[in-house]
Amino acid sequence: MAVTKTHPIKSTLKAAIDYICNPEKTDGKLLVSSYGCAAETADIEFAWTRRHAIDKGTNLGRHLIQAFQPGEVTPEQAHEIGMELAKEILGGKYEFVLTTHIDKDHVHNHLIFNAVSFADHKHYHSNKRSYHDIRRISDRLCKEHGLSVIIPGQDKGKSYIEHQAEQNGTSYKAKLKAAIDRLLPACSNLEELLRRLQREGYEIKRGKYISARAPDQERFTRLKTLGVDYTEEAIAARIAGRSRPSRQPKRQDGKISLLIDIQNNIKAQQNAGFIHWAKLNNLKQAAKTMNFLTEHGISSYGELESKLNAVSARRDTAHAEIKRIESRSAELAIVMKHAGTYRQLKPLYDRYRKSNDKEKFLRGHESEIILFEAAARELKRLGAVPLPTTESMKKELANLTAEKERLLVEYKAARTEAQEYDTVKQNVDALLTVPKEQEQQRRHELE
Repeated sequence: MAVTKTHPIKSTLKAAIDYICNPEKTDGKLLVSSYGCAAETADIEFAWTRRHAIDKGTNLGRHLIQAFQPGEVTPEQAHEIGMELAKEILGGKYEFVLTTHIDKDHVHNHLIFNAVSFADHKHYHSNKRSYHDIRRISDRLCKEHGLSVIIPGQDKGKSYIEHQAEQNGTSYKAKLKAAIDRLLPACSNLEELLRRLQREGYEIKRGKYISARAPDQERFTRLKTLGVDYTEEAIAARIAGRSRPSRQPKRQDGKISLLIDIQNNIKAQQNAGFIHWAKLNNLKQAAKTMNFLTEHGISSYGELESKLNAVSARRDTAHAEIKRIESRSAELAIVMKHAGTYRQLKPLYDRYRKSNDKEKFLRGHESEIILFEAAARELKRLGAVPLPTTESMKKELANLTAEKERLLVEYKAARTEAQEYDTVKQNVDALLTVPKEQEQQRRHELE
C-alpha cells in the first residue's frame, strides 16, 4: 500500500528541496532523481519557469509524499514507482525532484514539482479530482508491482493478493458473508443471527454499526461494508422475507463473459440458487461463444489461437509505438525548454565571458549564469547540438501528437478486440475440459 499526501510550497522552496535531498536520508543521494532540471539547481530553474507564467500565483511548487507499508518494498522499487507516478501525473510538463527516504521504518518518496509547467507556462491545479487521480494512479502502480492497494475510504490497505482473495471469495469478508447467508434462513431475527455467529467463533461489537471479527482476524468488519444486502436493515428484511440478496452480477446482454467455474466457486458451494443461476448463465455464454466463432469464420482451435495472437500483436505494437512517441515528446519538450533558456540568456552569458571582472559580473547575475550553463550541459547531453530551430521542434511535436492520437484509436480498438478473443478462448478451453471431467466421473462411478 502507498499512502499519498500533497501540500503546496509557498516559501522556502530551496530549503524543502535540500531537505528531501539529504544524503543521510537518500543513501548518499543514490535515491535522488530529477526531470527537466538538476536537483542542485532545481529552485533556480523552477523560478525561471515561473517568470513566464501566464497567471501569477502564490505557490512555488507542490510537495507530494508517497509512503509504503514497512517491509513491503525495497528502496529501489519505491523509487521506480515514484518515478512512474511523477511522470504519469505530471505528463512530462513540470520540472520535479524525486527522492526516496530510507531513514525510517517505512520507505517513502518525496516529490517536489514546479507549480508552473515549462511546456505551456500554466499553473498546476490542485483539487479533489487531481488528488483522487493521484491516489488512483498510485494504487494501480502498486498493483502492477505486486504491492498492496488502497481500500476506498481508508488509509490502510491490503495486499493485492488479499484483495484478489476477497474477489475470489476466500477473504475474511467473503467468509463472513458466507456465514451470514448460511445461518440467516434459520434465524427469526437479527439478534438470533448474531448469537449464531458468536457460537461459530465470531466476536460481535455493537455501536453505531454492528461489527464482527473472526477468531484469527486482526480488525473488526462492519456488516454494512459487506454490501447493500448486509446492512442491518437489509438483513432484517431478508429474515422477514421481504427481499432477497442480489448475488447475481449484472451482465451486458451483448457482451461475452467468462464461464463460471461452478465446481470451484465458493458461492456455488454454499448456495443452491446461485448454482442454478450460474448454470443458466453458462449456457447463455456458451451460446454467445459459439455464435462468435461462427460469425468470425473460425472453425478450429488453431484458427482461434492465430486470431488472438494476431490481434494481441497489433495491440502490443500500437502500445509500444505510443510509448515511443511519449518518450520522444517528453524529450523534445525538455530540449525546447532548455533551448529557450539558452537563447534567452546567451547574450548575457557572452557579456559575462567578455567581462574583465567576471567575479563582479557573476555576483550580479549568478542565477542567470547558473541557468545558462545548466541548459548548455543538458542540451549537449540530449544531443541537441547544433541547436535545432524552434519551428522544427514545434513541427515535430505536432506530428508526434497527431500520430499518437491515431495510434490511440487503433490501440483501444485492438485492446477491446483482444479482450473479446481472449474471453472466447478461455470459454472454449473451459468447454473442452467438460467432457474429460465427465468421463473421469463416469469411470469413477463404474469402479
